Amino acid sequence: MKEDRVRTALLVLQWVLGLVIIAESARFVFSSEAARAFARTGLPSFVRFVLGWAEMAAAILFLIPRAMVAGGWFLITILGLAMVIHLLHGSYDVGGLVVYAVATWVVMVGRTALGEKRS
Repeated sequence: MKEDRVRTALLVLQWVLGLVIIAESARFVFSSEAARAFARTGLPSFVRFVLGWAEMAAAILFLIPRAMVAGGWFLITILGLAMVIHLLHGSYDVGGLVVYAVATWVVMVGRTALGEKRS
């Protein structure tokens, strides 16, 4: 019974996290406000598109059961890169990115551990 509740909680966290990251990435890619904010970094605009689309791709992979671990590591890497870019440009408000990365890690570890118990 307890294992079922943990499995359900991790599945809900995985889907909420994945969908929120997809939505935020889409806003980052398609929003003119995000484009203006990103332009202040001095980086070429194609970097915004590469990061945004890579983040969306990683989040989608994270939602696919067989690709969850690979997608999770891809997502953590992209979020880490986003944190570095923020910090290098003087934007220290990276708490949300840290929470997303840690939640991704928790889902990967928890779902993998539960999967091993079933075997």
